[in-house]
Amino acid sequence: MNIREQLEEIEKDTLSPLATLSAETKGRMRPEEKCDIRTDFQRDRDRVIHSKSFRRMKHKTQVFLAPTNDHYRTRLTHVIEVAQIARTISKALMLNEDLTEAIALGHDLGHTPFGHAGEAMLNEIFPGGFKHVIHSLRVVDILEKGGEGLNLTYEVRDGISKHSKGMGAIDNPQYRPETMEGQVVRISDLVAYANHDLDDAIRSGIITIEDVPKECTNVLGRTNSERINKMVRDIIFETKNLGEERAIASPEVEQAMLELRSYLFNTVYMNEKIKNNFDKAKKVIKELYEYFCENQDEFKIIYPREPREGETPERAVCDFIASMTDSYAITLYEKIFLPKRWHGDISAF
Repeated sequence: MNIREQLEEIEKDTLSPLATLSAETKGRMRPEEKCDIRTDFQRDRDRVIHSKSFRRMKHKTQVFLAPTNDHYRTRLTHVIEVAQIARTISKALMLNEDLTEAIALGHDLGHTPFGHAGEAMLNEIFPGGFKHVIHSLRVVDILEKGGEGLNLTYEVRDGISKHSKGMGAIDNPQYRPETMEGQVVRISDLVAYANHDLDDAIRSGIITIEDVPKECTNVLGRTNSERINKMVRDIIFETKNLGEERAIASPEVEQAMLELRSYLFNTVYMNEKIKNNFDKAKKVIKELYEYFCENQDEFKIIYPREPREGETPERAVCDFIASMTDSYAITLYEKIFLPKRWHGDISAF
């Protein structure tokens, strides 16, 4: 029995009956030889961490565009916080932490530069629309590793594809992940961003803790650590009380979480200072997209690869732009659209 098989046996002996066992995965899109040390879900987590898309998230907007203050969250720190919260819940519920972590770290790989502003613009101008959830799956299935994709397991792909909640209910049967681990990541995503976006908004001076509705702070707490502790403990014990069949929060805490999310949307995400910056970011995305669609020869020099079967030029341009970091998009925009200072010899004058 090799190390992987020993680990799989430990999972069978120790995890909850509702946990997803590595040995019972539904498999990968392309069959491949098993590792003799790592389980399939460990390998998926490692593939995500070592991907280029994962590294690029460190320069992608969470809420505040390209912040100069080092303490604001980025898309990368967001997924790390989601992974930490989700692993805590999974460990308490005796679920598969490796699967949980793989989903959490990979769930936002398809995010555009400039956060949801970039996503909104690509959704507006790209034929067929654009959703970061769908694109995250495209990244891991097709775009990574020079077009090979990461060939992740079914369970990780399912969790990635069903993590987004929008402004709807936390637990939506239509989008409920098949695994408990995927459900834990889905609710942990909200726990993470509701708290760190609030924390960053207070840091920015846009709001103070006194501005936050008392219906939220009275239930969840006034500090970042108090709120996360309240939410995580509530989710763990409410899920246990339910029989651990679904990852849920109590009605009181869920209502406070939804109210906090609504408050952030109306007061922070739609704040005039942030919105003005994002309107400019949308202009960058739109003009880059249109430029490369109209200048395919130049595009193929910057983004050299063989087109895939049935792929339109617009699809290739969309993939390229979605992969950009904030700083790369701004630099490329300046190079293409802004005049350059002349540094030639002026001695003749």
